Amino acid sequence: MTQSLFSQATDLTGKVVVITGAAGGIGSAMAEAFGQSGATLALTDRTDGHVEMARQLGAQHRAWTFDATNAGAIDDFAKEARAHFGKIDILVNNAGIGLLAPAASLSVADWDLTMAVNLRAPYLFARACAPTMLEAGWGRVITISSQAAIIGIDEHVAYSASKAGLLGMTNCLALEWGPRGVTANCISPTVVETELAKVGWSGEKGEKARAEIPTRRFAQPSEIALAAVFLAGDAAAMINGANLVIDGGFTIR
Repeated sequence: MTQSLFSQATDLTGKVVVITGAAGGIGSAMAEAFGQSGATLALTDRTDGHVEMARQLGAQHRAWTFDATNAGAIDDFAKEARAHFGKIDILVNNAGIGLLAPAASLSVADWDLTMAVNLRAPYLFARACAPTMLEAGWGRVITISSQAAIIGIDEHVAYSASKAGLLGMTNCLALEWGPRGVTANCISPTVVETELAKVGWSGEKGEKARAEIPTRRFAQPSEIALAAVFLAGDAAAMINGANLVIDGGFTIR
């Protein structure tokens, strides 16, 4: 495929993209990348950091603020977004939390909240956003999982379980919706160097973690965002039920 054809295949002009967790480091990078690809954005988060971002990216974009643990709020959002934009073409399930503790002492409340945000909400977003994709015979569901879905990491029991669940969910969506023109894929990054991660993985802890990655660094938010843009475009039309691991080779050991 020539460069010009590849550019056309990743041109998302006219597509409506829902991005959850848009106020965070990866989410804001997603918004910028999809906006630059010509897409119209429906941004969601539980805080208001994405509202100004939507305004700065252009008047055609819109932001919604609500708690993704509220199933009714997700359904209401999807209805409003369809009414406002006329359709939803692409869903990027990016929102997530990481409540870490040893497996022997993690609280039931933290387990339940992790599952509600990291696993139940992505399914509810997919279910709520899928109807117009299935009706149109074209759509993309891109879900941000984690390297923690496929390896064990200390104190990540709830996080790892929730992210592994996303892989299973995605496989089922790919199987059921693929014949109707809607693909579903996951992206599983290593530590992504957001502002929050720079604090959490500073000092000796971060140095040790980077040394265990063959590329000797963490991922950048833009690298995750550009991978999502690729999976959203026609260039990736035959990729369905895949898990794109972006970890510098950490999990090949």
